[in-house]
Amino acid sequence: MSAVVSLLSTYVEKLNTNFSPNDNGFKNSLQDTSWADGLRGIAAVFVMFSHMIMAFARWIVIPSYGKNGPVYLMQRPIFRLVASGAAWVAVFVILSGFVNSLKAIKLARAGQIEPALSNLATSSFRRSFRLVLPATAATILSWFITQIGAYHTAKTSDAYWLYTTSPNPSASWGTAVEDLVHAIRTTWTYNPENPYDQPQWALLYLLQGSMFVFTALLVTINLTPRWRILTLMVLYFWSWNWGIKLGDPMVGPNVFTGIILAELNHSEYPLQFTKFSPFFVPPLLVCGLVFMSFPSQFQDWTPWSDLLLRWYWKLAPQNAELMRFWPTLGAQILTFTVVMSPHLRRALSHRWFLWLGKISFPLYLLHGSFMRSILAWMLFSRQHITEMEEEGHKYMRYPLPGKATFVVVMPTFMVILFTATHFWATKVEPHFGRITKTAEDVMFGKSEKNTALPVRKD
Repeated sequence: MSAVVSLLSTYVEKLNTNFSPNDNGFKNSLQDTSWADGLRGIAAVFVMFSHMIMAFARWIVIPSYGKNGPVYLMQRPIFRLVASGAAWVAVFVILSGFVNSLKAIKLARAGQIEPALSNLATSSFRRSFRLVLPATAATILSWFITQIGAYHTAKTSDAYWLYTTSPNPSASWGTAVEDLVHAIRTTWTYNPENPYDQPQWALLYLLQGSMFVFTALLVTINLTPRWRILTLMVLYFWSWNWGIKLGDPMVGPNVFTGIILAELNHSEYPLQFTKFSPFFVPPLLVCGLVFMSFPSQFQDWTPWSDLLLRWYWKLAPQNAELMRFWPTLGAQILTFTVVMSPHLRRALSHRWFLWLGKISFPLYLLHGSFMRSILAWMLFSRQHITEMEEEGHKYMRYPLPGKATFVVVMPTFMVILFTATHFWATKVEPHFGRITKTAEDVMFGKSEKNTALPVRKD
């Protein structure tokens, strides 16, 4: 026992060597929020991994081979995070609430209510454009790829996620234009669906989340921080009930978590609990990652997931979704531990993670199109189409290639994909920024010298 205590003491001393509460660098690390970009970049990469798993290694999605059957390494908790796309989308939504409310809460704490309200209005306006414009461009790109038949190989392959998300070309170019307009419209309607880019189903809820931020802070901006947090906690628990009426029951809890974490970020609590963070952060971090690993199906096949399944029926609100309840809680715990840990903040602020954060949205938008076209060509170009049977029906498909092909192809594809997303982030995104700025100047009246109607002087 004494040896364990000695090891823990040594561990804590080493962790605190670089962080002293009286050190300015330490305080700056707690005020720096660039870690959010790093975590967003990691989330985007894992969403891409989850789609690759659904395409080429669906056995990782299930927790074991049969009830109480053998469990392989990649099926175990934490390792199976590569297949937990829903958990990483939850991280996206939490970070959206965090980032969108950060500056407004800082201004409100400083007593600058009017600037805070102005910031809320402006950021919500910009958020709409910065989501819709890139998503529309990505949809048009995928639509064009579809019409020239570039998804045919993916459509006729035995890679599940590829052939289920690859649309067929339209009957004519006139019909194609109609299909494009329909796809863009349904991306932003109730029960969103984009046949040309399946991952865009989440974008409506990200936009919805930014409206939640605006509404919640508009109501609570004049409250003291303590009462604002209490009100946001009420909204958090309440949203588990009414969130399903808005299409996705998990948006509200995640967005309100992000706002609460933004409030916590501007408080003294991360500084006060620094000495204790080496004790409570690691177990909380592991707990959050295990929750995020909860499988989407066959949860009763392994002891750990069956335990969480039984606790779900005891604890979960009525309208919570089984497959997303624990991953959502896990994502909330993960982001909380980062806010409370200067070590995790510094790690996630590494320049490579920040680069991933910079390209996170382009990666989210483009990886599906690249997988269904370039990756499909690279993997199946040398395969011979064969007859396969699925659920009593026979199909002609390209079989999955061997492991050696994946070892050669995947690194090459990653270089192509990340190069393209970097180009999009540095060359294409700035155009969307300029369009947004122009729209803001026009619609906010910044570029007009005279108003449409005369203004009363009294």
